[in-house]
Amino acid sequence: MTERRRLRAVFDTNIFVAAYLSKNPNSPTVELLTRWRQGELELLYSDDLLVEIDEKFSARGISDEHKVGLLIELRDWAAYVDVKSWDAKPVILADPDDDYILACAVAGGADYLVSYDTDFDVLDGEYHGIKIVKALPFLWAVRGDRPPA
Repeated sequence: MTERRRLRAVFDTNIFVAAYLSKNPNSPTVELLTRWRQGELELLYSDDLLVEIDEKFSARGISDEHKVGLLIELRDWAAYVDVKSWDAKPVILADPDDDYILACAVAGGADYLVSYDTDFDVLDGEYHGIKIVKALPFLWAVRGDRPPA
């Protein structure tokens, strides 16, 4: 039997925020973080993403303990992508910070960019072969499930 290759993904900051604010232990974002921690997918991050996590967690009132814990986990267990300023092409005009998320996905060879940010909708679900999806469709892909009809 052939072992399935782990999917490579970049999670936009809103995925982490949703997981940490969720009251539902079975939410897609919580399950995705659990599956990442269990080694079922490869998560990619860049310096810009770490800075944004720091800012957004603080703005949303997520504890420093949770924030620092996640930043350490990413540093220790996720794949670092060195994104240079010239890697971030002006694609998401509504929010140029999102260009760094895209650059991380491209430079890191991601299969997926997972986000709830509607600014990515201008890309119609794909950029340079990277699927741009919300948490639930990505969770189905990680599980190997088919979406419900």
